[in-house]
Amino acid sequence: MLLAEAAEAAKKFEWFDVIMVVATLILVVALVRLLSERVKNKFAIAFTTVSLIVFLIADVAMIKTSWLA
Repeated sequence: MLLAEAAEAAKKFEWFDVIMVVATLILVVALVRLLSERVKNKFAIAFTTVSLIVFLIADVAMIKTSWLA
């Protein structure tokens, strides 16, 4: 009984997880592009960095609770 529930939980696939990972990758690309510009926009760099940190924390929590549970 418990094995069947565990197998069903492992099969649970949510599109929101994929969207979160894609959004994190977009933020990484945006930060790299902002840092490679000749004229640096400090506010945009700071905002993107904070957003990336929040998304990385959310991704780690998502992976620990959903994928590795």
